[in-house]
Amino acid sequence: MVKDTDNTGGMRNFVSPTPGVFPPPESMRPTLLGSEYMISAGHPLVAHVAAEVLEKGGTAIDAGVAAGLASNVIQVDMCNFGGVAPTLVRQAGSDKVWSLSGVGYWGRKVTIEKFIQRYGNDMPLGAAVGVVPAAPDVWLTTLEKFGTWSFKDVVASAIHYAEEGFPLDYRTATALELLGRGFSKWESSKTIYHPRGRPPKLGERIVQKDLASLLKTLANAEQGTDRTNALDNIRQTFYQGEIAEQLVRFNEQEGGWLTKEDLAEFRCEVEEAASYTYHGHTVHTTGMISQGPVLLQSLSILEHFDLPALGHNSADYIHILVEATKLAFSDRERFYGDPKFTDVKLDNLLSSNHVKNLRGMIQKDKALPDLVAAQLQGQGRLDTTYFCIVDKQGNAFSSMPSDTLDGAPIVPGLGIITSPRGVQSRLDPKHPASLQGGKRPRLTPAPALALRGEHVMAFGCPGGDVIVQSMLQAFLNIVHFDMLPQQAVEAARVATFAFPGSFFPNVHIPGLLSVEARISETIRNDLAQRGHNVRVWPEYEFDAGGVSLVCDLQTSTKDKRILAGAADPRRTNYAWGR
Repeated sequence: MVKDTDNTGGMRNFVSPTPGVFPPPESMRPTLLGSEYMISAGHPLVAHVAAEVLEKGGTAIDAGVAAGLASNVIQVDMCNFGGVAPTLVRQAGSDKVWSLSGVGYWGRKVTIEKFIQRYGNDMPLGAAVGVVPAAPDVWLTTLEKFGTWSFKDVVASAIHYAEEGFPLDYRTATALELLGRGFSKWESSKTIYHPRGRPPKLGERIVQKDLASLLKTLANAEQGTDRTNALDNIRQTFYQGEIAEQLVRFNEQEGGWLTKEDLAEFRCEVEEAASYTYHGHTVHTTGMISQGPVLLQSLSILEHFDLPALGHNSADYIHILVEATKLAFSDRERFYGDPKFTDVKLDNLLSSNHVKNLRGMIQKDKALPDLVAAQLQGQGRLDTTYFCIVDKQGNAFSSMPSDTLDGAPIVPGLGIITSPRGVQSRLDPKHPASLQGGKRPRLTPAPALALRGEHVMAFGCPGGDVIVQSMLQAFLNIVHFDMLPQQAVEAARVATFAFPGSFFPNVHIPGLLSVEARISETIRNDLAQRGHNVRVWPEYEFDAGGVSLVCDLQTSTKDKRILAGAADPRRTNYAWGR
């Protein structure tokens, strides 16, 4: 006779399943493992494009450029070939991480006075806030300095998906419906992305013939005496030829400020990435041209708190995390801007004295007052995508392309927008991120890449002011709470908005702390009693960002990598590896 308590399991368990033998899933999705390469991207097709390059012998850097170009086609709701693309690159065996700033500057003829004279105190989306497109130069410069493949080869998939189209998944179709409320006023955009006179539906195809033609023109321009010369000829074709003339002419007609000289003179900066070493992990980000250093400053403030002892997502933990983040964002508001136009250096903000002063302001049981105040009504939104790749040699690519369709109209005949990232500049001449001719806006997109010896961790997230907050929490989940990467990106999150937002009109809701509903009501009430203005998000909130993460497991060595990949279920993120 077989008893109910028998625990034989497997094929011999002919009575019933045996509860408790196998543990429940540790996460909604599995943490993927591989030894050849690992990818995590904002869309499954983008991950597939990167995988194809790696399977054909390309490096993570070649695959990264291909993925970036593909994302400019496939995720056009979240990024654009005419937009921004801040990027970090690490070459195998090196302890250096290189930052490509990935943002263009304002036309040199604009001033705050001229802008206000034309537009008042408004910053309307479209050509008015257009800056030089940076993404084309980022992809070309990355390929030239760090890649091995030709542009023709890395752009092939992007051309295919632009020319032949691709069936829309549910979330992309939904995005094109929502963004259509903004871009439907621009006929050149509506013609392409609402081709049937309405928002596209699940499974319908989006074809971008003009964008395909543009990319083909650039691929055909890859001719020269050597590789560098050939890539530079592509750059000149975009930034100095007929393409540039079309772009500038349309920008001027629509009320923008760009000139042919602005485009011709543009080159993205390549420099060593900003960094801070936290518990043995040297975390690298883009510099003060972005909000990347908020991540570094938050880590510096948290360095001497015993976070594991507080307990993951306890009221004490969330309170300390949020207070540290608020202080870092306060410094962002006071000091961050184009380093060519500002005096404050990041080293000063990460100095022991400054960090000690900030840390000393935190009170255990009481939320700090907001350090900057502004009460304005909001309008519009821009979003972003992100992807990261690490290969078996240790090459790593971390990139955050951005600029959405509702930010600016498609340039007729080119199939791209002109980056509307000027919307992140300020009309206050005393502000470090003020509008100024030849000056770059301060970006929210900010990829990260951490090194610990030979171990690599690349991570990032879309989501405006939430970007570095979600990245910080996922990173701490791994470093302090022994979570698998997928657990780390799925765990419940919070986000503070106790500072002026990055996008005009820089909305500020005092003390606002958004908390996903998986965090208990008891903890939320505790936070409210400490002075936080708590608002409840759904359990998996889209605006809590979509973290992608790829890292070496601790068992990895230089000669034998075990790579792990994680993709946030809050968005269309997808990981793949082998």
